[in-house]
Amino acid sequence: MPENPAWPLQRARTAVLVMDYQESIIDTLDTEETKALLGRAAALSGAARDANVRVIYVVISFRAGHPEASPNNKSFSPVKSAGRLVEGAPGSAVHPAVAPRPGDLVVTKRRVSAFAGSDLELLLRSLQVDTLLLAGIATSGVVLSTLRQAADLDYRLAVVADACADRDAEVHRVLTRKVFPRQAEVMDTAAAVGLLVRSTG
Repeated sequence: MPENPAWPLQRARTAVLVMDYQESIIDTLDTEETKALLGRAAALSGAARDANVRVIYVVISFRAGHPEASPNNKSFSPVKSAGRLVEGAPGSAVHPAVAPRPGDLVVTKRRVSAFAGSDLELLLRSLQVDTLLLAGIATSGVVLSTLRQAADLDYRLAVVADACADRDAEVHRVLTRKVFPRQAEVMDTAAAVGLLVRSTG
């Protein structure tokens, strides 16, 4: 996916969102692809730090007993039944290969979108961020939901397609090639790193 030279980044107004890169979520993916995916996410976040661009990790977790998970919620009822994604429990942490570094921020959400049940919007407003680079698991989950909400909030958006993953490769392909370009630039990690390297103050 080519870079867009007309799309420069201002460091102070840009953030990279690394979303749902938690151990138990990564474990649901094809293990043959996981190492490469983690490598791309690490390269993206590393390039952002080197460029003094904010890196924000978004994680999903629940209190013990999952009081936030409504029985009406088809997605999260099974999570509650299985006792998954409890705050501080094994599997809920960001994968060590892409773990937050000093200076990074971590936002906890309670639903699919990075904005749902979190203080992400408040944080971005306070930091005066208006441009987001999105990476996450799953493409059809947190990436899609966050992109839609962020677009409605008038953020300038880019999806780093090969730093996103979905258990359904065809769904990932359709979203990144046909759906996301309507509201965001879509690029690969190399192009995103190039934009970060050339970002301006």
